[in-house]
Amino acid sequence: MSAEAPPLSVSVLTREYPPSVYGGAGVHVAQLVPQLRRLCQVDVQCTGEPREGATAHREDFPAGANAALRVFGADLSMVAALEQSPPDLVHSHTWYANLAGHLAGLLLDVPHVVSAHSLEPHRPWKAEQLGGGYRLSSWAERTAYQAADAVIAVSAGMRRDVLASYPELDPDKVHVVRNGIDTEEFAPDHGTDVVRGLGMDPDRPSVVFVGRVTRQKGLVHLVRAAEQLHPDVQVVLLAGAPDTPEIAAEFTEAFARLEAARGGGVIWVQDMLPRASVRQVLTHATVFACPSVYEPLGIVNLEAMACETAVVASAVGGIPEVVVDGETGLLVDYDPAWAGDPEAVAAFEADFAARLNELLADPERARRYGVAGRRRCTEEFSWSAIAEQTVDVYRQALARHRG
Repeated sequence: MSAEAPPLSVSVLTREYPPSVYGGAGVHVAQLVPQLRRLCQVDVQCTGEPREGATAHREDFPAGANAALRVFGADLSMVAALEQSPPDLVHSHTWYANLAGHLAGLLLDVPHVVSAHSLEPHRPWKAEQLGGGYRLSSWAERTAYQAADAVIAVSAGMRRDVLASYPELDPDKVHVVRNGIDTEEFAPDHGTDVVRGLGMDPDRPSVVFVGRVTRQKGLVHLVRAAEQLHPDVQVVLLAGAPDTPEIAAEFTEAFARLEAARGGGVIWVQDMLPRASVRQVLTHATVFACPSVYEPLGIVNLEAMACETAVVASAVGGIPEVVVDGETGLLVDYDPAWAGDPEAVAAFEADFAARLNELLADPERARRYGVAGRRRCTEEFSWSAIAEQTVDVYRQALARHRG
């Protein structure tokens, strides 16, 4: 009898890994890896400070260089580490690790799988943050996607964007495996210690936002829309980590105008709260607001829905695959082409405010949407199923690589 084949060995390459998680891609990796480890041997290479469960590589070389070059320095360190114990396959997440995955695939002659959480051609504002490094990040992403044995898009909308941005790709190698949600971690928390400590009144209607201060998340649009909300409504913003000083200044100015216009009931929490605290804030929100102008899927909407909170969101990217209009929340039309048209942007902000007011005025309807949202999370977005689908893509990538 022949011996059983050893389990597939996979190296996951990522910038973010617990406890340093600040975005949707980091949440994805943090949730996916434990489930993958039930099915494969998984090694994690990340950047930043040393931590348990991963090999970390500092973004400090070349010292003083453009941020994108320092990311590339960490990528080279990842590849060197993999050379010591080559895996069967490498799986990179975001442009921050795409170059490492591409080079490791070439050096070790193993398949490279890319997860598409966002696309540089759809984020031109990153040039404000990276300067000329944005051209480097775009090059790294494009090169990795073109050479990858498989590309995983986190939504059907994201798959369309990948193929539109990189039309030279073989569509057969671009797969859809959606993001997920841990409905045990994110579940209703009716305690009030956290919300009261933040100054939020759990007995008043409220709109909550959770996310970074970045153009992608559309936070400035929400702050402007909030000027049109009913005076009794609280606006709670868990928003920090601005991409650039310019974006921070723009948001701070808009927030000051909102405070002056509403005269109270506006809360801005700049520190990143523990996930348990976020869960309680989401639970007590009447409505969760997601005004993103670009969103491949939007894990934060799943987190709100899992806490039985209704969602009002812009209908961009993969959001309509998560938020079912008229069932788990309400969608508001937005077209990125409107960004340079002040009248179109103002109309979007007014429409967003109107949808928020619609649910805030009907708390029973908002409650029904919240219950339906949690049910949808439980039935459609299981991480165990997502891990199994990911391993299936690995098998297809291995077959493709072998020719």
